[in-house]
Amino acid sequence: MSTFLKAFGPAVARTKPSEAIRAGAGAFLGLAICGLFVLTPSVDLHLGLYLIAPFGASSVLLFAVPNSPLAQPWSAIGGNSIAALVGVAVCLLVSDPILRIALSVGLALTAMLLCRAIHPPAGAVAMTAAMNPQDIAELGFFFALTPVATGTTLLVLSAIVYARITGRRYPFRQFNEPNRHGTTDRAPFERLGLSSDELMDILKRYRQSFNLGVEDLARLIGAAEMQAATHRATPVVAADLMSRDLVTVTPYTPLAEITDLFERHRFTSLPVVTTGRRFAGIIFQFHLIVQNRGTKSPLFRKQQRIHARDIMESTTPRVEPSTPLAALVHLMAENEIDAVPVIEEERIVGVVTRTDLIATLARSSLAEDVTCDVQV
Repeated sequence: MSTFLKAFGPAVARTKPSEAIRAGAGAFLGLAICGLFVLTPSVDLHLGLYLIAPFGASSVLLFAVPNSPLAQPWSAIGGNSIAALVGVAVCLLVSDPILRIALSVGLALTAMLLCRAIHPPAGAVAMTAAMNPQDIAELGFFFALTPVATGTTLLVLSAIVYARITGRRYPFRQFNEPNRHGTTDRAPFERLGLSSDELMDILKRYRQSFNLGVEDLARLIGAAEMQAATHRATPVVAADLMSRDLVTVTPYTPLAEITDLFERHRFTSLPVVTTGRRFAGIIFQFHLIVQNRGTKSPLFRKQQRIHARDIMESTTPRVEPSTPLAALVHLMAENEIDAVPVIEEERIVGVVTRTDLIATLARSSLAEDVTCDVQV
């Protein structure tokens, strides 16, 4: 009985408040842009430039789950437009309201599947057309162009810009696209030995092609393999390998002193802290390189007016002392960083560097080799 009742509970993972706010703000901005600059809240049968309820449903997909295949540009624009065309055609041919609504949604769904343009809000687009025969008689098939295609395109463009601004990826990654370096090598955690066709076959086999893209499946498999590897030995966490006795600077430390610390200690990173070792940010070597590149003024005078707060990275990924080794490796590889701060109650308690990871992995490999020799 308890299992049955659990089926009615939440089926998705808990969402961070920041992500919920990000999605809600995106939907607000997308619809506000449509309403302020192009479409109006009231029905305009002359120009056809007005908002329709399905745009709200499209916003949920575009801004809350941008990685879903159902939210991609072809699915959104194509699905809504195809459904609008079908809905208009049925509305003009069928007079009975119940039959008209049912046929519109059913045929629209069939057409979207055949065109590989599934977008759930499109069912509401077809239903909107079927429920408003007088407006459709006035607009005809122009309804599919505007407001439907025009409004959906505006939402998609808004989602693309908003995703870039907020650090998300939309449209989703393509399996064979160049990596962030412009080369064709796959990311380390996506080198699975599986082709795009094989991954797509897995999605089809488990009927997940509407829920997940090939690229995201590769990333999930890689992450799952790393997590599974931690179960085969005693779990190693950040607290086991982090550096604890840290050299730090304050936000007001001048660039000259920061440069001296990097040269003296051969650091790859330097934490920036405030009172009580509260973490404020981190400075990487490339921050110094970028800061000192291309200046025409003498370096000494430049260093006198620049401080840590001017060059530090305050949004860098961070972990807790209990973060497992697999998550650390994946985090540093995914974000291409040389160090990650370990934070506990807003205070920095350590730093895990790339060198720490290599040393730990090397010891683990050596221990496995020794174990195998003893068993033999």
